[in-house]
Amino acid sequence: MRDLRPWFTLILQRRGRLFIGALLLLATLISGIALLALSGWFLTETALVGLLFAAGIQAYINLYVPGGGIRFFAVSRTVARYFERLYNHNTVLRLLTDIRVALFDRMAQSGHRDRGRHKGAHWLSRLTADVDALDTLYLRLVAPSALAGVVALLVVVLVWLLFTWEIALMLLALLSSAFVIATWVLYRRTQGLSGQLNERQEHLRSEVIEHLEGFSELTAAGRIGKHAALLKRQALALDKDQAVIETQTGWHLALTQLLINLSAVLVLWTGLKLFQNGSLSGPVLVMLPIVLLGLNEVYAMLPDAFGKLGATVAAAKRLNEEIKPSAVHPANTTTGTTLIASDLSVGHPGSAPVMTHFSLSAQAGDRLGIVGVSGSGKSSLADTFAGVIPALSGRVERPPCAYLTQSTVVFEDTVKANLLLGNPKATDAELWRILQLVELAERFTREDEGLNTWLGSSGNRLSGGEARRLVLARVLLSSAPLVILDEPFTGVDADTRTRIAPLIDRWLEGRTVISLGHGPEALLPSDHILHLS
Repeated sequence: MRDLRPWFTLILQRRGRLFIGALLLLATLISGIALLALSGWFLTETALVGLLFAAGIQAYINLYVPGGGIRFFAVSRTVARYFERLYNHNTVLRLLTDIRVALFDRMAQSGHRDRGRHKGAHWLSRLTADVDALDTLYLRLVAPSALAGVVALLVVVLVWLLFTWEIALMLLALLSSAFVIATWVLYRRTQGLSGQLNERQEHLRSEVIEHLEGFSELTAAGRIGKHAALLKRQALALDKDQAVIETQTGWHLALTQLLINLSAVLVLWTGLKLFQNGSLSGPVLVMLPIVLLGLNEVYAMLPDAFGKLGATVAAAKRLNEEIKPSAVHPANTTTGTTLIASDLSVGHPGSAPVMTHFSLSAQAGDRLGIVGVSGSGKSSLADTFAGVIPALSGRVERPPCAYLTQSTVVFEDTVKANLLLGNPKATDAELWRILQLVELAERFTREDEGLNTWLGSSGNRLSGGEARRLVLARVLLSSAPLVILDEPFTGVDADTRTRIAPLIDRWLEGRTVISLGHGPEALLPSDHILHLS
């Protein structure tokens, strides 16, 4: 359960909403149980009065108070159920948003090497199936368990007050046994299989995605039928294991309901003696077993959640283990130093480093250019400076930075949405200004939608040079004190580069800029140029 602790901590940040949602759940359950109990009491009372009338004995019954109570609880149960579903499902969506944002934030801080260990289909499963598995924590696990315990204790206290303490203790033993069987025992029995099933489902999901992506290649190789048959066999094996878990869940649910029904029989049987002694009225005697039968509603929610808890724990464990932020040490900006690299070794694990014993110190406002041929380690060095990949050895200290990578990434969205990634608080005027700086303002002024112009898949409505200038503008919108630009003018013609480079240099005045390229002409104006061999 330690693997769930970080996610519980995240969920409890919305403890106010969780408390209100729990109150709505409690109101729904109490209204339902009270409706059953009062209806049972009322039917018994009217039946007894009818028998007295038939025997010629004078009797009376108040129809209005219990009738009004029945109508009240019927309406309150419906209203509470409606608002509980509306509110709690909204809460779950908010919690999933919190989880995804936290997960994306950790992924953004992790290095390319960490993210590159798995294929896209694998990460798709992480971001969908694994995250969705965590939605059981509150609405299907924590809240029903807590409410089952609270309502069961209230019923035990009621039996203690109306019956005897001996009966209350026997009832507590039965209800506690039912609770443990529906939760902990089922979890222990299904933990291993449920966790394995979750991992195999993820593997099969990834295989299906890769099957669809490689459909043409499989067809050309004549392997499409055999590969599809393999996937089908894996799916059938998963179905069999899923059926095992569902069977165990069903048996535990049946045993739980059997114990609750036995508790109702116990209260009815022991209450008959109190009724014969005149210590208990007939309607109250009938009411309490009906209250116990009403507990089935909340207890019935527990086995399904705890039968899947093993998969939830396995999903949380994978999310905890596989996404580890890169270690970046903050620079001591009070000394005026923006970037310190001490005795760095840069490269890929398992291979010879592309450079070793590299040290560098950049002061606030410095302009540093780094030049080298392909394979000299420029991009690896830039990734290490930015904290995208860890150094093989040595240490990097820096403040928050804005980083333009060598690859040009334009999202399938609008111009405005792509730019706001650099500074979510930027105004439309600031966006137009930065577009003017990279000579793209006129390009989008001609579009009817202006900043809301749709850029297409991977920005396919833009030329290579336009796409590069757009992502450069996105980086320039950031107010980070350190700016790292790897090949900032890739695909940009010489004339445009000559015009916009001085403008960008003035825009970044006061900030430390490190630009990297194949030659000095590919850089921003620099005070110092370092050549990598």
